[in-house]
Amino acid sequence: MTNLLLDLPPLSAARFASIENRVARLLGTGQDVLITQGEALLPLEGAIRAAAGPGTTALNVITGPYGQTFGDWLRDCGATVIDLTVPFHTAVTAEQVRDAFAEHPEIDFVSLVHAEAATGNTNPVAAIGEVVREHGALFYLDAVASVGAEPVLPDAWGVDLCVIGAQKAMGGPAGVSAVSVSERAWARMAANPHAPRRSYLSLLDWKERWIDGGRKALLHAPAQLEMLALEACVERIEAEGLEAVMARHASAAAATRAGALALGGGIAPYVRDAADAAPVATTLRAPDGTTASDLVARASAADPGLPLAAGGGALAREMIRVNHYGPDATRGTVRACLTALATALSDAGVPVDLAAGLAAAERAWA
Repeated sequence: MTNLLLDLPPLSAARFASIENRVARLLGTGQDVLITQGEALLPLEGAIRAAAGPGTTALNVITGPYGQTFGDWLRDCGATVIDLTVPFHTAVTAEQVRDAFAEHPEIDFVSLVHAEAATGNTNPVAAIGEVVREHGALFYLDAVASVGAEPVLPDAWGVDLCVIGAQKAMGGPAGVSAVSVSERAWARMAANPHAPRRSYLSLLDWKERWIDGGRKALLHAPAQLEMLALEACVERIEAEGLEAVMARHASAAAATRAGALALGGGIAPYVRDAADAAPVATTLRAPDGTTASDLVARASAADPGLPLAAGGGALAREMIRVNHYGPDATRGTVRACLTALATALSDAGVPVDLAAGLAAAERAWA
């Protein structure tokens, strides 16, 4: 039996390094970029465990479920954690971060999620980065959902550890991810006796054996199919142009938001201020008297491939998520999702105006 996915020649160290270089260009960074061989939770956890430990005082910003996870990891490392929690329908502000530093000047580590696809908000990283730099803290950023949907600029924003994944706006594989690491972050890791070593979570092992060795010999056999998929994904973004890819996501978000409002019936954006809404996904609040999970099930009945989901956990009752990212950041996807939601609302006894919704979405598409 032959198959295009089988019997491939081994991925060389040079090819691996060239893919890292292309990811670095995508981020516009001069920092070291390391492609990690696993889903983005691998470098997200690895970076925290490498850079934080007893003696660390961390400001952990919570604007969604991933921020909660980061706080758990930081506490498990022995760090003192100060949680800054804001309602999931909004974004944190640079002033709130500044106030946290004023109250706790000992903060030396800040963890933040750029865009929360699960809740549909996005945070002003550039402004927050200025505050973090003023206080000299290490800045850790989860940009897994935002990369490809909006600017992600580690160097310009003073981000020391920036983790990305390809499976959302980039439209690529979930099995590999990447992290950009500043010199300050490497130094913090090297000075941390609790940083993972001889472990799949170890970033320092990759630095010493891969980066410091001139990227000549890989530590172990890479995830070949995922690496080739990542390379193809980056090539596709380069061909379309990153600005065009981001514009597509912004248009999809604006169209979904405007279309949902125009449908009527009480369905409304979950993130109240459009400026706080992430371009990677739009979250909607189900009308009173309905349940989000039921509406999603009704909407998906005719076409299970639509990128619709109910919120996780307690949010399953009130939140509908339209995941218009990657190949789904298109007019057609937005129209299909609005049409399916309108049908589901009508079936549930909620009167809506589909024609008005579709017209509003078309006007909002930039």
